[in-house]
Order: sequence, then C-alpha cells, then structure tokens
Amino acid sequence: MKKHMIISVMSKDRPGIIASITGAIYHLGGDLADLNQTVLCGYLTMILSASFDAEITKEDMVAAISHIKTDSKFEVSIKELTAGAGAIDVPPEETYILTVQGPNRAGIVHGISQFCFDHNINILDLATTLKNDLYTMALQLDLRHCSVSLESLQKAISDYSQQSDLTVMIQHNDVFQATHEITMR
Repeated sequence: MKKHMIISVMSKDRPGIIASITGAIYHLGGDLADLNQTVLCGYLTMILSASFDAEITKEDMVAAISHIKTDSKFEVSIKELTAGAGAIDVPPEETYILTVQGPNRAGIVHGISQFCFDHNINILDLATTLKNDLYTMALQLDLRHCSVSLESLQKAISDYSQQSDLTVMIQHNDVFQATHEITMR
C-alpha cells in the first residue's frame, strides 16, 4: 500500500532547488504527482504531493532533504495523508476562472477572497502580480457549493466590479483554457 505526503519547501532561490528536492523524493522511491512552485521576493516556495512505499516516513523525507548540499537552509513541512486520501485532484465540472485587474491599493486580495467566501465559493488556486502599479489576480474557483445561481453571481460580480473600480471577469475553466492555450510544436 502506498502512502501519500504533502511536502512544502521554502528557500532562498537559486538554480537547482527543484532538481534537488525531486531527487530526494526519487531516491526514496517516491512518485511525484503534483507540484506548484513560485519565486516571491527572492524566495522559492513549492508544494508538492508524492506517494511512497508504506515504510517511508516523513522523518525519512526530512532527513533526505537535510542532506542536500546548499548554502541556504530549506524550511520544510510535511503532512502524511491518511489511507485512502491523496487521490489526484481533478477540478470539478463547475470550475471557473475569475480575473481581476486594477490600480494597486491595499485590500484587493481581501476584498475578492471575502466576496468568494460570502458566496460560498472555494478558491482552488490564486496568483497575483503587481507591475507598474497595476494589480492583476487570477483565481481558479470551485462553484459547486456557490450560494447563488450563476446568473446572480455574474450580476454580483458586475456590481462588485463597479463598486471596487476593478475589472472583474469570470469564465468557465474550459472557455478560459481554450482561449489561453499555447500550442507547443
């Protein structure tokens, strides 16, 4: 039986961190399922899920990472999932993409996340960028438990957009993917 772990790593950024961490997982016989990584203010942070043989513990994983030769320390957090947990997450059919853009000011992320909470919308993924005083957000949302109809939600988003002086748009994930997909040849 396989064991699933969620592993979070943060470190001062440098080339080779992902190779080092995934190498430690590989050498413990782990199978990497999902990985999200970004660099923020010069610090790399990543969260990944991997499965291991049952005898591998999170202490084994921490020891493997601690043996990586590096000038900066890795901050590591590991969660072992209970049996049966750790299935690969597939976005639900009701997955939508919300994009937000406007002049930077304090409270934009709080306002949008509160809007989602007020409508019982779960945020699956969120990315933000600040460039030339323009704040941009992209959120992947799960609307399965949304407290209002899609039509009412679109009206609420339009109202929020006008009240907040932000451009806020929502599209079904399939439409967003089709219109933003880059084909590699």
